[in-house]
Amino acid sequence: MTHEPAAMPRLKTLTRLHAAYRDDIADLVTRRPLPGPAVPQLSPFLFLNHHGPQVYPPRNQGLPFGPHPHRGFETVTFILDGELTHADSAGHESVIKAGGVQWMTAGRGVVHSELSPADFRRQGGPLEILQLWVNLPARLKFAEPGYTGLQRDAIPALPTDDGRGTVNLIAGSWGGVTGPIPSLTGVFMSTVSLSAGGTVRFEGTDGRNVFLYVVRGAVTVGGGAAPAHHLVELSLEGDRVEITAQEDAVLLFGHGEPIAEPVVAHGPFVMNTREEIIAAIRDYQAGLFE
Repeated sequence: MTHEPAAMPRLKTLTRLHAAYRDDIADLVTRRPLPGPAVPQLSPFLFLNHHGPQVYPPRNQGLPFGPHPHRGFETVTFILDGELTHADSAGHESVIKAGGVQWMTAGRGVVHSELSPADFRRQGGPLEILQLWVNLPARLKFAEPGYTGLQRDAIPALPTDDGRGTVNLIAGSWGGVTGPIPSLTGVFMSTVSLSAGGTVRFEGTDGRNVFLYVVRGAVTVGGGAAPAHHLVELSLEGDRVEITAQEDAVLLFGHGEPIAEPVVAHGPFVMNTREEIIAAIRDYQAGLFE
């Protein structure tokens, strides 16, 4: 009796690199790799702002993100350094500190603010934040708004196989562990730190778009090199991603199933049609968001 040899994992390959461009917001240093000139989206991933790193002086104004609406997608905010106060019209409030994460489902409509706590505005300090927008399919665009805020100690910090890195697991499964946030659409989400020469591997990526942003350092992946402040676009085919750090590196790594639907975005709203955008504006102006 013969046995078929186990199929070797097919590695995703690097197709393009997308440099983040500077788009500062008041005194907040901001880089944005997505959307970019050659990459309108990596469905289901729509948008990434990288704020900082910078040090705020004492008696500062803090973050400028006062109350504003969203509909039709989710926001995932990674507090790499500093603190962030969240409040929304669905009644959620929190202060998330360095290493924590916020995951908000805007769904049918929510108004929220992301500001600096009073102590930070008074004393100042370091700040670095990533905010990622994740699309929702039409069937979920009017889902009930939701929010989860996690501090660092609520996020599993899992060692890589070679012991030279850590995967901070937020959503999805890795290494036999499941992250604390259940994504509505099966998105995998993590942040990764690697020492120079360290390698991390992720499986189960075939037919899914990878979101890989190099926050700090430099890595090799998919047959090419990726420096800091670059979004890495990988092939859709391939059921494994292997990343090796050329120097100490911090990464945002996720993957999700592409949404084969039209995307119509206008400011803080992401829907499928222009008519739905008009309705979102009308509903917000009428005070119908939670």
